[in-house]
Amino acid sequence: MFRLITGIPGPSGFGSGSTGEQVTQGIDATALTVIITGGASGIGLETSRVLAQRNAHVIIGARNMEAANEAKQLILKDNNTARIDILKLNLASLKSVEAFADQFISLNLSLNILINNAGIMFCPYQLSEDGIEMQFATNHLGHFYLTSLLLDKMKETAKSTGIEGRIVNLSSVAHIHTYYKGIRFNRINEETSYSDKKAYGQSKLANILHANELAQRLQFWNQAEGANITVNSVHPGLIMTNLFKYSATSMRILKFFTCFLWKNVPQGAATTCYVALHPKLKGVSGKYFVDCNEFKPSRLATDEALAKELWDFSNKLIDAAQTT
Repeated sequence: MFRLITGIPGPSGFGSGSTGEQVTQGIDATALTVIITGGASGIGLETSRVLAQRNAHVIIGARNMEAANEAKQLILKDNNTARIDILKLNLASLKSVEAFADQFISLNLSLNILINNAGIMFCPYQLSEDGIEMQFATNHLGHFYLTSLLLDKMKETAKSTGIEGRIVNLSSVAHIHTYYKGIRFNRINEETSYSDKKAYGQSKLANILHANELAQRLQFWNQAEGANITVNSVHPGLIMTNLFKYSATSMRILKFFTCFLWKNVPQGAATTCYVALHPKLKGVSGKYFVDCNEFKPSRLATDEALAKELWDFSNKLIDAAQTT
């Protein structure tokens, strides 16, 4: 907490006051292709801008293509050599996720970094088009499916280029505030006991569990297949963005009384940029980062049995959706 308030750097040399530009200073990402979901607004846009500034080829996956094009033009206005492309992606639709992956693969590009950034927060109870509670569907399941569809491309890229691939899941400190036992496997769509806050926490817990279980599997696949891919999760910090659209008034009140805990957007993008690009993290996988430093998440977030159960449950949901 002291570091968070003061901005004093941690062991990485960076802290809560660091920005995306600062943590990637001097890094040349010319050889890298990056996909970032939700890269057209908020900290996603800032992450896209910083990675493009470091010469990466950035692919923005966005639901609103008009907003995505505006974001692209905004980046190009300040950096006319930026390599930015936009593709339509609605994470609440497994068909859209599949279409996005197919379209990207058809471009015959490499894929070095996948940043699972997009999300929704504290929304009223509703189901996705696949019949799954919306926050779980958007924040976790869509990214889980996207990652699985793009993993072979990432393996292929890592093997052919010799460059380590990286996957970054954006989680939140809110993962500690979830339902009893973490994930409501048998009641994922239950409306009567739905809590918008706990549902969000559940989805953010799922982001960490997904990263941890994938890290275990990648360790085996990396050895067996000669690929080299890491996956980590991050908490970007408290930032007032469009993510709070369902609770803007209450969040402004909270921010008034806890102003010293909040970050601006450039600071909010720092941890994502650090974990995605910094050479200090070569070979680091299955970890959780806060303020550009490794941090211990909740007990549930490190539960290996829960992570394996979530993995199987997620695949079952996808299979069920595809057969209806």
